[in-house]
Amino acid sequence: MVHCSASSVAPNLSLVPIREFRMRILQILFAGTCLVFFGANHANSQQRPNILLITVDDMNCDSVGVYGCPVDDVTPNIDRLAAEGMRFEHAHVTIAICQPTRAVWMTGRYPHRNGALGFDPIRPDVPTLLETLHDAGYYTGIMGKVPHVVPTRKAAWDMIVSADDLDIGRNPKLYGKKAAKFLQDAAEADKPFFLMANSQDPHRPFAGSDQERNRKLVRPAQRFPGVRRTYKPNEVPVPGFLPDVPEVKKEMAEYYTSVHRADEIVGALLASLNASGKANETIVMFLSDHGMPLPFAKTNCYRHSTKTPWIVRWPDRVATNSVNSQRMISGIDLAPTLLDLVGLPSLLGADGTSFAPTLLEQAESPTGDQQYVFTYINRTSGRNEYPMRSVQDKRYGYIFNGWANGQTEFKNESQSGRTMAAMRRIAEKDEVVRDRVALFLYRTPEEFYDYQNDPDALYNLSDSPEHAELVQQFRLVLLEHMTQTDDPALASFQNWLETHVLR
Repeated sequence: MVHCSASSVAPNLSLVPIREFRMRILQILFAGTCLVFFGANHANSQQRPNILLITVDDMNCDSVGVYGCPVDDVTPNIDRLAAEGMRFEHAHVTIAICQPTRAVWMTGRYPHRNGALGFDPIRPDVPTLLETLHDAGYYTGIMGKVPHVVPTRKAAWDMIVSADDLDIGRNPKLYGKKAAKFLQDAAEADKPFFLMANSQDPHRPFAGSDQERNRKLVRPAQRFPGVRRTYKPNEVPVPGFLPDVPEVKKEMAEYYTSVHRADEIVGALLASLNASGKANETIVMFLSDHGMPLPFAKTNCYRHSTKTPWIVRWPDRVATNSVNSQRMISGIDLAPTLLDLVGLPSLLGADGTSFAPTLLEQAESPTGDQQYVFTYINRTSGRNEYPMRSVQDKRYGYIFNGWANGQTEFKNESQSGRTMAAMRRIAEKDEVVRDRVALFLYRTPEEFYDYQNDPDALYNLSDSPEHAELVQQFRLVLLEHMTQTDDPALASFQNWLETHVLR
């Protein structure tokens, strides 16, 4: 990760080229010192550990049992995986939108440094995790979310299974069957494997919802599988950032039914891995691409937007039933960590750092006690520009909404469905809900939250005299980070600071 010090009031623009130069030199030196090891392994690459990267779509961290979800039996397979490995309490994706967050995973770079600001391809000059593993002799495969994972570099996938071949990315049995076939093919090729298996649950349309039913009517060829267990409104919680009303509870019940089906996909994948006899030789990494597709979560920079359940299992290497509550990790760290674990150098120009020493309980690097994570929004799938930047530590979070001018209205996918419609209706008579709707639609340039005492981000402390020093500290941390990474939103942030803070 880019290390930012709150003491640096005047960012040094010269850090950008120096930083790039240093990374290139380190890459060359690392490759040289490991030449013998890599040369030996290149001829016999099956000695490297396998990788099974499992992702779910639009699942809140607190929707998982081991992360505090009170819903009965909702994620037994994910919970079991956590008991068999290490889970992180302070893990975040870098951008709470499906395609750009995956671009970060594949490159180890912030969105504006890999080219995928929104639903855009990774720049041709940026190296990827996929191609690095493929070139190192890995047998590679992807299941679901195919257009959202390095779509311009399909030649590096040895196997591609589209969402349509998995019942719109939602059929646990098909995931298990296709994974078994992939594992067999990898064994016959006598290669280590990298399988990225992407559940498209609990993304909308939720299981049993009107949206799912209507889509079936419009596109009858699309198949949405049934579910083993459905949840009722009285069995599920409503998150604190939404009103607890019948329409929202009904939608939350549909969401949790989809969460459970996603968990069954995880279970099917792990069962196929066990049946292959390769489980002990395989690193399993699990995480969600971002928070639930409801207001104040997905496509935003709140803690509920980016905090992800992140679990790593590697038998006999990563301690079982272990919890890391010290280190903050981010989406930019995924590729560097996996490459480090399998003995390959990190990607050239990566912003992230490996947390392999944490997983293997080794001495940490100087950046091992990372203090901050930085998260982004640039543009939505509808191509609307909503630049947001956030810096968080373990307790507080600062957000700069560069688009908020009191007139521009925010629009994203989370406004479809029952919840936003209910909030708009209630807002006609309820002042509290009316203020929440107005905040969601128009925002304010600055937000600051004490997530420890206010996890649902209900109380904006950016104008609080008691927090003025903290707010200024976080502003400076963000300013330095944006300067060091040559963020295109830097000028907007500097202008805000000059006209509203330093006047």
